[in-house]
Amino acid sequence: MASDPQGQQHRHLLAFFTTMENQGGVIVHDVPKMDLELYISNYKGHTRVDRLLLIGQSSVPLCLEALKAAVLEAKKGKDVQRYRDAWECIRLAGPNEPEAQYDDAWAHATTKSNNTITHQLEAELKGYKNNLVKESIRIGHRDLGEHLESIGNLDAAVDAYIKMRPDASTISHIIDVGKHVVSIMLQKRDWAGILSNVNKIMPPNMTPAEIEAEKPYEKMVAGLAYLGSEKYAEAAKCFLDTGNPAICQLYNDVASSNDVATYGGLLALASMERDELQRRVLDNPSFRNYLELEPHIRKAVSMFVNCRYAACLEILERYRADYLLDLYLQKHVTKIFSLIREKCIVQYLLPFSCVTLDNMNTVFGKTDESLEAELVSMIKSGVLKARINTIDRLLVMNSSEPRVAMQLHALETVKKYEREALERIRRMNLAAADLEVKGTPRKGVGGAGSLPGLSEILLDDIASEQNLGIDNIS
Repeated sequence: MASDPQGQQHRHLLAFFTTMENQGGVIVHDVPKMDLELYISNYKGHTRVDRLLLIGQSSVPLCLEALKAAVLEAKKGKDVQRYRDAWECIRLAGPNEPEAQYDDAWAHATTKSNNTITHQLEAELKGYKNNLVKESIRIGHRDLGEHLESIGNLDAAVDAYIKMRPDASTISHIIDVGKHVVSIMLQKRDWAGILSNVNKIMPPNMTPAEIEAEKPYEKMVAGLAYLGSEKYAEAAKCFLDTGNPAICQLYNDVASSNDVATYGGLLALASMERDELQRRVLDNPSFRNYLELEPHIRKAVSMFVNCRYAACLEILERYRADYLLDLYLQKHVTKIFSLIREKCIVQYLLPFSCVTLDNMNTVFGKTDESLEAELVSMIKSGVLKARINTIDRLLVMNSSEPRVAMQLHALETVKKYEREALERIRRMNLAAADLEVKGTPRKGVGGAGSLPGLSEILLDDIASEQNLGIDNIS
């Protein structure tokens, strides 16, 4: 009986994605809207392999195409471990593909070449140190660090970059060191380290032209660090202030201008109110250029600002598969979408005192989930101040009742006045009974003689209160 190649391929993919899921990976079954070749052309450097590998490990429709591209892209570089990671994936997902055959000759030759270049650069650096030329030493450390980074030895690379700092004599040198160090930390996902070093990219005494050129990189990496730390409000502000998209695209070894538009729009929806969204997103002249690259993000924000919450959520849901295949956004998509959905529900309920559950299901209902369970969860967490009437199937909002609030404020004011009156009476009784503690006056301190004691201050208070009482009687 002849074997079915298509059936075998299906079994291989099933086994591969089962392994990925068991390792905690995110599996995306829907077909994304992006074109893989056009998408990956927005990037350069190591991030191309990382993004292709993530898509291959997550997307069922694009798995083989992305993994084959990742293998070919990895062989263009010098990092043998990146090639081995991509090969391991395609060996499991598509063992019959030509790229599934391990290129041992390339790996051996690349490793040998990497070792030769490493020894050569170390010897050159040693010669520079013997000559005591600071600029040559700085360049030697930079060249060695860039080589070590390209072959995947990140720990040794960051050590070489840090050793550049004592020999950095100009602002451009300081900026160069900061960028190299942050680049390594970004690859290692050291978000705290990025936030502590990102300010070194923008040293003082920079010219306006230098600030404009370096601001997009600083804001972009800071935004990614805040995103990785789940500080969505701070991340949104960084992405919204990134600046010129043309300059931002120069750093597409980290992220593209399209990514900045997506990150900024989604995080702003998750963390900002309607008036702030209008002012900082839609009316922001610099960020408007980014929104032109991703029109669906601008449309979703406009729908939210115009109170069309169901349409906003529908637009975002159509692009969920694309967001789940993003290198930095994947782990946060579920939480960000949940925050946006909760905001939409709360904003929708603001004008009403009660809404039927059937109406809520019509607007926000999902086919595979119960809206009532979601509302109960929001009520328990304090996000939604309401109660559910299960008999009449109503969602009743908790009214603030301004009269009750005013009465509670009046009672609190009376209690505060009573506490202050008791404290004054206690002070008066202590002074009248001469029970205050009297210290020995210190001489020669400050040259102004002895200061008045507590008893004199209290007696003055009593006398002033008695005079006030006499004046009131008269």
